[in-house]
Amino acid sequence: MSRFFTAGDSSSESSSEEEELYSDPEAEVKSEEESSEEEEESEEDEDSSSEEEGGKTGVSKFLRDAASSEGESSDDDTPKVVKSAKGKRLEELEGVIKLIDNAQKINDWSSISTEFDKLNRQVLKITGSDKAPKQYIKTISDLEDFMNETIAKQKVSTKKMNATNAKGLNAMKQKIKRNNREYATEIDKYREDKFDYMMSDDEEEVVPVEKPKKTKQLNIEDFGADDDEGFATVDRRGKPKQYTPESILKHLRAIVGSRGKKNTDRADQIKTMEKLLEVAETPYQRIRVLLTLVSTRFDLTSGSTQAFMSQENWRLAETEFKTLIEILEDNRNMIVVENAEEWDDDERQPQIAPGDVMRIPGSIVSAVERLDDELTRSLQHIDPHTAEYIERLQDEQALYNNIVRALIYTESLKKESKLEIPQESVNRIVMRRVEHVYFKPAQVVSILEKNMWDAIPDKFDSTITPRVTTGDAAQLMQTLCIYLFENSSDIIRGRAYLCQVYFCALHEQYYRARDMLLMSHLQETINNFDISTQILFNRTLVQVGLCAFRAGLVYEAQTTLQDICGSGRQKELLAQGVIIQRYSQVSPEQEKLERQRQLPFHLHINLELLECVYLTCSMLLEIPLLAQTGSSPEIKKRIISKSYRRLLEFHERQIFSGPPENTRDHVMQASRALAAGDWKRAAELINSIKIWELMADSENIKEMLKGQIQEEGLRTYLFTYAPFYDTLSVSTLSSMFDLSERKVAAVISKMISHEELAAALDQVNSAIIFRKGVELSRLQSLALTLSDKSSYLIEANEKVLETRTQGTANAFERQGGRGRGRGGINRGGGGGRGGARTRGGQQFGGGALGSAIKA
Repeated sequence: MSRFFTAGDSSSESSSEEEELYSDPEAEVKSEEESSEEEEESEEDEDSSSEEEGGKTGVSKFLRDAASSEGESSDDDTPKVVKSAKGKRLEELEGVIKLIDNAQKINDWSSISTEFDKLNRQVLKITGSDKAPKQYIKTISDLEDFMNETIAKQKVSTKKMNATNAKGLNAMKQKIKRNNREYATEIDKYREDKFDYMMSDDEEEVVPVEKPKKTKQLNIEDFGADDDEGFATVDRRGKPKQYTPESILKHLRAIVGSRGKKNTDRADQIKTMEKLLEVAETPYQRIRVLLTLVSTRFDLTSGSTQAFMSQENWRLAETEFKTLIEILEDNRNMIVVENAEEWDDDERQPQIAPGDVMRIPGSIVSAVERLDDELTRSLQHIDPHTAEYIERLQDEQALYNNIVRALIYTESLKKESKLEIPQESVNRIVMRRVEHVYFKPAQVVSILEKNMWDAIPDKFDSTITPRVTTGDAAQLMQTLCIYLFENSSDIIRGRAYLCQVYFCALHEQYYRARDMLLMSHLQETINNFDISTQILFNRTLVQVGLCAFRAGLVYEAQTTLQDICGSGRQKELLAQGVIIQRYSQVSPEQEKLERQRQLPFHLHINLELLECVYLTCSMLLEIPLLAQTGSSPEIKKRIISKSYRRLLEFHERQIFSGPPENTRDHVMQASRALAAGDWKRAAELINSIKIWELMADSENIKEMLKGQIQEEGLRTYLFTYAPFYDTLSVSTLSSMFDLSERKVAAVISKMISHEELAAALDQVNSAIIFRKGVELSRLQSLALTLSDKSSYLIEANEKVLETRTQGTANAFERQGGRGRGRGGINRGGGGGRGGARTRGGQQFGGGALGSAIKA
């Protein structure tokens, strides 16, 4: 056979051998197990010779040239590393893993999906029936975590992926879920302790060389026994970590320098600082470690999928903060302030001269505020109908103790003028204390204060609220708020004012709460405050309205609750729930902020009770007004509550109405009964509402409602049937509405004085004499209508002007003696009760026209 054919056969054989090497992994592995190292070397030499022969032909392949001799001499000098087929495939596996890592950095899910398939094929070639390599376990575990983070970011991000990337991400979601199921046990082991898992992997992958070196044996005694089992914590180089008092500052500097960086294991840092705290000897070292430890615990929730701090971590942070305060109280020569310079020398401890004060950078106020915020955040996310919420709420006592203790410490620093402690620090802590007190009943506040002072040593006392003067909850609230009025400004002062108004309204001091709210003029400038303060203003307004209702002031309660309850957005305005509308333009970031502003459940005002109070007050005002406008068509129909009118019209349009099922049904059926003159049925329906039991002293509330329904029933009867009577006995009305004759006479006299009823009261015969022929003419009715419309137009213009001038007081004053209060314009027969009765007003107003009519 010709030598050309022979050369071709040799090259084809070598190529076929290479194909078999990568195509049949099982046969390859079996042949490697049976062959010795010498056979592997000969095969490698043959492969290299065949490759060289592929480039030479004829006689040249049997000749030695200078280059080949030099190459052989250099090969003889360097040691040869023998790699098995499995080693080569492991290198290829690492190459694929690097490609996946690079694709992760640029968030290229299309490339990740392609390389992931290649990775799985490589693993099948390497493992066969053996365990998967630990590099592979690490890669698929980290890839799953990275995918979950990407999905979480996409949910809150406004910027969407392109179509190719999104398709790759969806494909990877299914692939990883299906693939990682097979390696769940190994993945769990890796996630438990990543470092130890990969160190054992490194020990398995020792590549043999020509001359094996002796490995040094390391005994457990060489590392030292950190615990009873003889194990020690080691660093990445395998050397045991040593925690000594001299190295504390160096470790802390490394931990602080790694804060905010990616791939920082905060849990490991916390374990390190706990060990540093155990070996700390001086108060300075313990203060530095505790300040960093508390801050790192708060960092556990930032940048993670966990929405709030776990109860275990929060209690650990609270205990560590309490320890920090105790150390600072015992060592007055060291203080923690925000504007202090950091100690730079990590090799030696600072020496404090007698009489000097060591300033340590940090913030006690920020730490206690963060403790408060984390507790509030956890209460926002826990289901309030479970025992876990009650258990979590018990931590408020420990938090309140820390707030007061931090206040006492900050007060002591504020006394020393040379320290230059800002007043704002004290104000912030006092405000936190007020926010934990203002919504609680006096009995609960007294218990909270007693437990707090029992937990604080007797040698410490507060100058703002001394220990001996905090038995009365009202006195405590007034003292704290007055301190903030005098020493703060802007938002903190406004919030303190609202908290005091809320506290007064909660404890049945309606007139004081009303006067304080009106004198503050916050209703004019509340739009300039932040959203949390606006929510507090809405809560205060609602509490004042409920207080007026409990006091029996129906008109005041209805007008106070009108803005909140009439809008239909009570849940949103009081931060007690998020209303997601179908076609809303709310972005995910705005929705997230809205959810963060929600109040915990124990701060909620019962919305069903609020609606019941509002509808009941509207019924007591609207039904007599409807009867008055129905009997006098010339009088313009005025609406007190649009929402109540809509519900009433909807209920009247129903063909069949069954027994009442909820609060609205009870009020609507009571309204129909009251309009028909059946006050007993109306009172029975109103008092049968079970929500009244949630109010304190519910029996007195029901008696008050019964009396109000009797009076409004009498007024409704007189408005409806006055045109059909000439005279009417007072005793008859007294028996009809179960009222005393004195009460009936008082109600009738009030109606006559307000010119709501064209009649006279005959006290001799105890009867009412109705007057006829006092109806308005067509011209007079039109003139009054024109006057009302002009008044509405002027009021609308003034509101627009006030909005443009941002609620500036007295922005638009008109001359001419026309008085206008904050609550609206005194228009003709308008204003007063239900728009039909004015305090001291006249029905036929309007200057000369009114005088002519009266004449």
